[in-house]
Amino acid sequence: MEDFIKLLGKANKVYKENFDNSVTFERAIFFSWYCELGDCKYCYMSTQHKRIKDPEKARRSTASLIAEAVVCKEMKWKISFLAGGYRAYELKGFHELAKRISDAYGDKLWLNIGALSKDELEEFKDVSKGVCAAIEVINPELRKKICPSKPIDEMVDMFDYAENLKYEKAITIILGLGESIEDFELLKKFIKKNKISKVSFYSLNPHKGTVYEDKPSPSSIYQATWIAKTRVAFPKIKILAGMWSYRVNALGLQLLAGANSFSKFPAIKLFNSKESKNIEEEVKSAGRVLKSKLTGKVEVDINKNVKDLDLPKDLKKQVKNKLESYIKKMNSD
Repeated sequence: MEDFIKLLGKANKVYKENFDNSVTFERAIFFSWYCELGDCKYCYMSTQHKRIKDPEKARRSTASLIAEAVVCKEMKWKISFLAGGYRAYELKGFHELAKRISDAYGDKLWLNIGALSKDELEEFKDVSKGVCAAIEVINPELRKKICPSKPIDEMVDMFDYAENLKYEKAITIILGLGESIEDFELLKKFIKKNKISKVSFYSLNPHKGTVYEDKPSPSSIYQATWIAKTRVAFPKIKILAGMWSYRVNALGLQLLAGANSFSKFPAIKLFNSKESKNIEEEVKSAGRVLKSKLTGKVEVDINKNVKDLDLPKDLKKQVKNKLESYIKKMNSD
């Protein structure tokens, strides 16, 4: 524990030397629960793979996605990335969807949709500023067992293409899949070699029907150790801490370890909840200022947000209805 406290102090010092005291909530926008591969051992979509045969039936409505982007903009939530399973959309249809979400949000998006080719990256340059690779497990032998159909070499190739096209590059890591803290050196080498600018550290959330359903999530100290080691090794990198609603009381620890932002919190569903208020207290306890809105009265000019969007009339109406539904839910006690 003494070594951890020293590491935490060093990481917090490095953070303060390179960033201001602000904290942002980030929300990943998931567009589908279909995945053509469906064999990642930890993933909820692997439990749906045999049941869902038609990708169109597993997609969220376009209106709900656009409305969610508007909520993110108005509440000052960053969109960490647009994500979904492999090949849930054809390229043309997905580009149109991404463009509509980007326009509603008012900024380009990060994409986390698998290993993209050079041509695909060029196609998305007008709507995307960065690509994220779901690395999840950095230990290569362990990763082959856990993500058998997602070779890490394909992700590295995507990063090479992204470098030439001046995309930002990010990765996600899930802790608790069988790795050990000794694997940090592998992560360190990967970040340096591929010039990664952002790392998201999530903790295992066991899903029924997967091989991890009875496995416990790793401790908050374990997550903070990975974050702190990354902060010390890479003073200027952006770090996101995944925070499930039942673990928000550990957010302050992750911020002291050097995280810039947090995610995985169901902010629309739990807006104004005790968990949201706990988050605000955790941010204060770490000496930080929360820039995103998670409590209070939600007031959004729906007509203003929708009227200038390049959408068919019927879709605009659907977006308005969905926005009204989200706002009503967020304002409910």
